[in-house]
Amino acid sequence: MRRLYDWVMRLAQHRFAIPFMGVVSFAESSFFPIPPDVMLIPMVLANRKKAFTIAAVCTVTSVLGGLLGYAIGFYFFETIGAWVVKTYGLQAGLEKFREGFAEWGIWIILIKGLTPIPYKLVTIASGAAHFDLFTFVWASIVTRGVRFFLVAALLWKYGEPIRTFIEERFTLVSWAFLIALVGGFVVVRYLL
Repeated sequence: MRRLYDWVMRLAQHRFAIPFMGVVSFAESSFFPIPPDVMLIPMVLANRKKAFTIAAVCTVTSVLGGLLGYAIGFYFFETIGAWVVKTYGLQAGLEKFREGFAEWGIWIILIKGLTPIPYKLVTIASGAAHFDLFTFVWASIVTRGVRFFLVAALLWKYGEPIRTFIEERFTLVSWAFLIALVGGFVVVRYLL
């Protein structure tokens, strides 16, 4: 994990770092398991002057990826959507999301987009439930924007102490991140 962190920190300073993070952010919203925070955090720590540019790119590409996830749910749920959901073991969570969209759709998007619950589940479920596309897009902009800009703002303001904390307690931080990532999948699979 330490080598991966060091690699991402070096990558964060590369001239193509922001576009690469955009690709990760796009993919995570529809099919990729790793959240863009894995790149967002080191990139902002490596270059705090670009914190809000990085957050903006992450937000825009996440919403665009969310549109792909929505399209997968809307048009291709029986093939691609079912495969993505099954691959991550999210079938039970998807059914609960689909049932709840009629009554709570907007709140599901707003709240789940801020949590470690896989956002791809929200996007695919939104499409599968034929949730209003305009509402889906603005709710995604709000929830993803709040999440990424909040992280960027905290790192911009308190970057050095946070970087020092991460680097001094790397094993603890790595385990906490891994637990949060796996926890999001577990919550969807067993508790929702």
